[in-house]
Amino acid sequence: MASLAFSKAVPNFKLEVEARSGATAAGIRFHKRFEILVGANGHFRTGSLAGVRGVYKQYVPDGQWFRLAATVRGDAVEVRINDMPVVSYRSPDPIEPAAPTLHGHDAFRNLRVTPILEDCTTPPPSVDATSRLIADAALRGIPAADLHVHLKLGLTLEQAVAKSLHDGIQYGIAVNCGKGFPTENDAAALAFIDSLKGQPIFVAMQAEGREWVQMFSRRVVEQFDYVFTDSMTWTDNHGRRMRTWIADEVGRIADPQEFMDTLVDRAVGILETERVNIYANPTFLPDQLSKDYETLWTDARRKRVIAAAIKGGVAIEINNRYKLPSQSFIQMAKAAGAKFTFGTNNTGPNDLGRCEYGWQMVEACKLDARDFWLPKTPR
Repeated sequence: MASLAFSKAVPNFKLEVEARSGATAAGIRFHKRFEILVGANGHFRTGSLAGVRGVYKQYVPDGQWFRLAATVRGDAVEVRINDMPVVSYRSPDPIEPAAPTLHGHDAFRNLRVTPILEDCTTPPPSVDATSRLIADAALRGIPAADLHVHLKLGLTLEQAVAKSLHDGIQYGIAVNCGKGFPTENDAAALAFIDSLKGQPIFVAMQAEGREWVQMFSRRVVEQFDYVFTDSMTWTDNHGRRMRTWIADEVGRIADPQEFMDTLVDRAVGILETERVNIYANPTFLPDQLSKDYETLWTDARRKRVIAAAIKGGVAIEINNRYKLPSQSFIQMAKAAGAKFTFGTNNTGPNDLGRCEYGWQMVEACKLDARDFWLPKTPR
């Protein structure tokens, strides 16, 4: 381990280097407790500020040289990969300056470190209960990744990226693909993928309805980082197609037990046959039944859905919008060995939160890094 450029600690500097990730993780350490990763360490990928801010998508394949830059202004750190911002972090605690050092020297070349001479002192950032939960989760390796975000009702890509970096939660931005949606064919799906190239996000397909499997080619589907769906659109035993969040389509439910048995049958069929990665909005019930959630979702019904998710290799979303599944369902799924993800399912900019329900469930259900799924990248 060798000092890069300074014989003494410099609190403010810009570091630029060519780096290459490989089988053995390397890193750049500075200010006593900060380290920028090059390579993987658990869920953390290249560009992560280890134990503080995670990057969960591998933007550069192993063995390929790329540009890594870090701008450090005391307790504020910005990290870029090939000029793309991947981390923006401000420590709430005072830092102890220390010169940057390398480990894994064969992963770096063409190093340059430039002092920043101006005064960079600013007031510390505000810290609330959610930001503390996110920080604590990072120390435990739990991925702060919201894999169910939509650009809707005026929320722009630029706003989403800025919020993602500010909150320290990496987003998966999804397009709704299926019957009755603007994206109904391969060409439209590819256009969405192209529109998000070069951004520090995952790119996702939300597969809508059961018709989507005939509407999109496997070649195009596999260009998304992952695919998720739910069991909120299905056809009942009388041939009636319904979207269960629309009361008029559900209509009067004469026999709640029959409805639940059909819902579970459809959910199990989806999880076992549709080749998706995440089961979103899990255990959702129409308004007509939601008040009886705990009794209608019997242990037998829960076990069928959980077993189907595990069998199909499908992660179960902890959904911020609907606060689903319930704590008791998550505890049962964890005990069975299921994997989880976080998902907001926002309707626009105003309800794009910080996965608050998810962090609550992490604490309540004692979830750890091993309980979470992330997409494998690059494809």
